[in-house]
Amino acid sequence: MSSPFHTLYDSTRGSDVGRELGEAIEAGLAQDGGLFLPRTMPRIEMDAISTDSFVDMSLDVMSHWLSGTEFRDTWRGIVDDALAFPVPIVPVDEDLFVCELFHGPTLSFKDFGARTMARLLGDRLGRTGESRVILVATSGDTGSAVADGFAGIPGIQVVLLYPGGGVSEVQERQLIAKRPGVHPFRVKGAFDDCQKLVKAAFDHPAWQGIPLSTANSINIARLLPQMLYYWWSVLNITRGAGLAAPSICVPSGNLGNLTAGVFAHMSGMPVAGFRAAHNANDFFPNYVAGKDAAFAATVKTLSNAMDVGAPSNFERLKTLLPGERLKALIQSDTTSDDETLETMRSVFTSTGYLADPHTAVGIHSVMEARKARHLEGPCVVMSTAHPAKFPDVCQQATGIQPDEPSRLADLVNAPTEWTDIEPDIDLLASHVRERISGAI
Repeated sequence: MSSPFHTLYDSTRGSDVGRELGEAIEAGLAQDGGLFLPRTMPRIEMDAISTDSFVDMSLDVMSHWLSGTEFRDTWRGIVDDALAFPVPIVPVDEDLFVCELFHGPTLSFKDFGARTMARLLGDRLGRTGESRVILVATSGDTGSAVADGFAGIPGIQVVLLYPGGGVSEVQERQLIAKRPGVHPFRVKGAFDDCQKLVKAAFDHPAWQGIPLSTANSINIARLLPQMLYYWWSVLNITRGAGLAAPSICVPSGNLGNLTAGVFAHMSGMPVAGFRAAHNANDFFPNYVAGKDAAFAATVKTLSNAMDVGAPSNFERLKTLLPGERLKALIQSDTTSDDETLETMRSVFTSTGYLADPHTAVGIHSVMEARKARHLEGPCVVMSTAHPAKFPDVCQQATGIQPDEPSRLADLVNAPTEWTDIEPDIDLLASHVRERISGAI
């Protein structure tokens, strides 16, 4: 019997190297400012993976990543507890499928990564006796998933930054619901301002002595469980439907979700290619097209969780896929708000399927690629959020509002808590010290 797979984790910038997985999770951001990547990838054989249920499949895949780590005795319970919700794959037409990733507690794909990371980090801190402040920026769904996943875990406090006016009303309700150990801050600025605060805090004098980590897709623990629904999609399309390995279209902003898909592919998952479907925030589509590309200010759109002008995980993708390898594997394009609304309308009219604006960006990308003959064969769109989180956009596009799940309706009268703040790193540090005093 072979030994369990084991790899170390290195920074994309080459100075902070040789970390164990638990160390990389706890650190969040590498000491040199880079992002952690596995030094090697396991080789996973598709024939050895169960498709009896999503959890069974997840256990088979994650055994390759976790059984040789410090979590060797606990990882099965962690995965089973974190991911016990359905992941349906819905056919929209003969060759187009939607993988619904919004059936977790906060109705977003972020639940996969946030819940798993919370349990892994909590498990590690329980052994080391240390504590951590999780500093996280959100453009919509990350924050509520992190708040829900980490709330009440011993040794952990969550500091949540979100852009005022940059999330939907429903998303904001989820963000500011009062939870133990969670401290929301509504920042006067855009998501990029929130993200800059997170990155700056790790190396800023005002934050010295605060034991920081992050649960953004900067953290490697977010990406490992997000690989799982890619495996699930490909296995269901190839083994279940008997089709060829599909292309996968990923509604994209900070590029963490796409990077997780690349992880899955590099560890053995067959795929015809990836599409990164963006809204008006077009840095990555320009880069893939070979145009002049530079990080830019965030453009506000209807698909707000993808409103990212400076995607952090671009650094990971460039390191994973150097030279022309990235452009050979990944295509990318943009979708306007008008095209988003029209796609929501046309898909609902023709099929009865109600897509949220982020999923609509993905569907539009696939349709345009097919028209241009850039895409053939089966394709899966990763559906990243429940349409009920965007009732006004759904109403505008289709004339109806989706039914609100009870977990959202219950938030209407729930106690709330937040602090309004300018995007000032020193001021934020002062507020955080006040909030966490005596808690860690």
